[in-house]
Amino acid sequence: MSATMAAVGLVLPMAEEGESHFPPTPGDFWQPMFAIPGTEYFFTRPMALVLIATVALMVWLQLTTRRAAVVPGKGQWVTEQVYNFARNGIARDMIGSRDFMRFVPFLFALFTFILLNNLFGIVPPFQNPPMARIGFPLGLTLIVYVVYHWVGLRHKGGVGPYLASMLPSGLPGWIKPFILLLELITFFITRPLTLALRLFGNMFAGHMLLVVFIVGGWYLFKTFEPGLMLVAIPAWILGAMLTVFEGLIQFLQAYVFTLLAASYIGGALADEH
Repeated sequence: MSATMAAVGLVLPMAEEGESHFPPTPGDFWQPMFAIPGTEYFFTRPMALVLIATVALMVWLQLTTRRAAVVPGKGQWVTEQVYNFARNGIARDMIGSRDFMRFVPFLFALFTFILLNNLFGIVPPFQNPPMARIGFPLGLTLIVYVVYHWVGLRHKGGVGPYLASMLPSGLPGWIKPFILLLELITFFITRPLTLALRLFGNMFAGHMLLVVFIVGGWYLFKTFEPGLMLVAIPAWILGAMLTVFEGLIQFLQAYVFTLLAASYIGGALADEH
């Protein structure tokens, strides 16, 4: 919260004279750090957070598993609990006990990566969830998209059998083209879009609400008008309550994204549609 308040002094002056600069403003979401030499692109704060999350996960796994023991220490125990959750609560439940093990590393990495990046939305001094930028959910969705179609093509034995598996058995011949069209839209358009937009939408909306209450409260407090300063206090209280609630939402979004990825893989491995 304090980091967000400190940042508002940099954000508010971005508004042009005559424009409303009551948060949230575009400056709360577009946060370039430096220009990439020779291009018109920028390295942004969310990119830095993704790199920090990647390095942090690598260090965490290395430190807690390099001396793995039968009787685990605290760090190893925490890692094992997260791994077991991804292994048993997601991969095995959604894919099935026969085929799930080979997908556990992928799903474990997906879950922990999304969760840590989501938690950056409420952890000072980050307070900026990268998944609130549509590019990151789209990138993760593309990986899931390629994996489950690749799994389906290999399991079914080619494009023809894979497309045929999308049709429920027992359909009249005349309706099969229409059902296949709907299934193609579902598999190749609806699934990836909803997977990405669900994660992005929840993270974006949650971040915007926190910005409204916390940064908006600070802006009201800075007016030094007694009435507006009093309004800022309940705004901060609501912001603190939303921060706790947002932490739960961030966990659920990481869980739901990984759960759906596992369900798509499980569906691709199913012998019947």
